[in-house]
Amino acid sequence: MYNELPNPGFGTFRLEGGTLTQSIHAALGAGYRHIDTAQFYNNEAGVGQAIVSSSVPREEIFLTTKVWFDNLEPATLKASVDESLKKLGSDYVDLLLIHWPSPNDAVPMVEYLSALKEVKQVGKARRVGVSNFTIQQLDEAVGILGQGEILTNQIEVHPFLQNRRLVDHCEQLGIKVTAFMPLAVGKVMQDPTLKLIAEAHDVTPAQIALAWVKQRNMIAIPSSSSSRNIQSNIAAFDLVLSDDEMAEIAKLDRKERIANPDFAPAWDE
Repeated sequence: MYNELPNPGFGTFRLEGGTLTQSIHAALGAGYRHIDTAQFYNNEAGVGQAIVSSSVPREEIFLTTKVWFDNLEPATLKASVDESLKKLGSDYVDLLLIHWPSPNDAVPMVEYLSALKEVKQVGKARRVGVSNFTIQQLDEAVGILGQGEILTNQIEVHPFLQNRRLVDHCEQLGIKVTAFMPLAVGKVMQDPTLKLIAEAHDVTPAQIALAWVKQRNMIAIPSSSSSRNIQSNIAAFDLVLSDDEMAEIAKLDRKERIANPDFAPAWDE
C-alpha cells in the first residue's frame, strides 16, 4: 500500500482491448506502479483484467480512477464507485478523484465531496482527490474536507500550459499536482527549444518534458501504446535538467490548453 503517489503513473486514456492489456503489462514490466483510469475512459474492466493477468500483485499497484460529472449526486456517486470497483476487480482503489467539478454547480460541492469522503471512510478508496479544480474550487474543497484530505489535483500541465498560479496554490495547500497530457499530445516533439535541450542530453524532447514535470515536483501520467516509449518515459525520471534549461522551458508557456470542454470551469489562466 502506498501513502504517496508513485511517479510516474501510466495513463490509460483512449487505450482499450488488447492494446490496453499489452500497454499495462509493458508499463508494469518497465517499473511503473501507478495506473490511472476513469469511468469516462470506458476501460476500467480492461484495466482490471490487465492488472489481474500481470505478474505484479494488486497490493503493489497504486490504482486511480475518477468519478464522471454525471455521477456526482451522492447516491449515484456511491453506486458508480461500486460499479467501478466491480469492473476493476478490486475491493478498493488507492485514489478516487472527482474528474470534473459539477458544471455550473448543478450538484453542490459539499454534497459530492461529502459522498466522496464516505466512500473513503468505508474503505473503498484509500485516498481521495480532485481533477480540473480551479484555485477557488480548491479552497472550497479544502473548506469542506479539511486540510490534508485532498491528495492531489490532477490538471493539464505541459511546457505550453505551465499553470503556475494553480500549481503554486496547490503547493501552498499541501496538495500534490498530477500533470495530465504532459507531452501536449505529442506537440513537445516538434518544439525547437525542447529539441535542443534533448540533443544535449542525448534523449528525446518527450523525455525532457517529463523530466521538467518531475523537477517541478509534480506527478506525470504519460500514456503510450508503444513499449519503447513506455520504457523511455520512465527513464526520463532519471534525468536532471540545469537551472538554465529549466529557465528556457519556462519561456515556452503560451497558455495553450488542450482539454477545454464546454463544461469546464472558468480557468485561472
